[in-house]
Amino acid sequence: MLTCRTYATLIAAATSLAIACVGTGQAAAAGGGHPSACRPANHLANIRPDQAGSGHLHYRVTLTAPKGYAACRLAGSPTVLDFTRNGVPLGVKAGRYGDQTTSVTFGPGHPVHFDIQVPNQGHRMTADQASFTLRAPDGEIPGTSVADGTLRIAAGTAVGPVRSGA
Repeated sequence: MLTCRTYATLIAAATSLAIACVGTGQAAAAGGGHPSACRPANHLANIRPDQAGSGHLHYRVTLTAPKGYAACRLAGSPTVLDFTRNGVPLGVKAGRYGDQTTSVTFGPGHPVHFDIQVPNQGHRMTADQASFTLRAPDGEIPGTSVADGTLRIAAGTAVGPVRSGA
């Protein structure tokens, strides 16, 4: 009789555990379950000329996320920015400018952009791609994002913070 009660107790405990696990799985799926738009593979980026400023050329890098991805938060200027032409690194590293603490929402229906500011003087080179690492309010987002588009770069190039809108 003691053995029957022990088995009955074990079966009841296992059943309760199984029900709890199923409930947890359903709660996680109900909470979204979509991959983050901030991951490099989950968004698109392009570069286009923007309005020139006093002594600088400006290029706008716009990030968009297709439907099916979860919104996320970005903050500050992207880091580890490399410029290439036909896949060859050009050796120009960009600095940062502007407020590095304000965060913005990015995801489907919420495009973001950042500015690449290039001094109008000095030796400029043509690039066709920029590689960068996005930043969240609490640190860098793993992986490298890539934006395509023609731009001119030079020593002293700087990148502004991510802002809402295209």
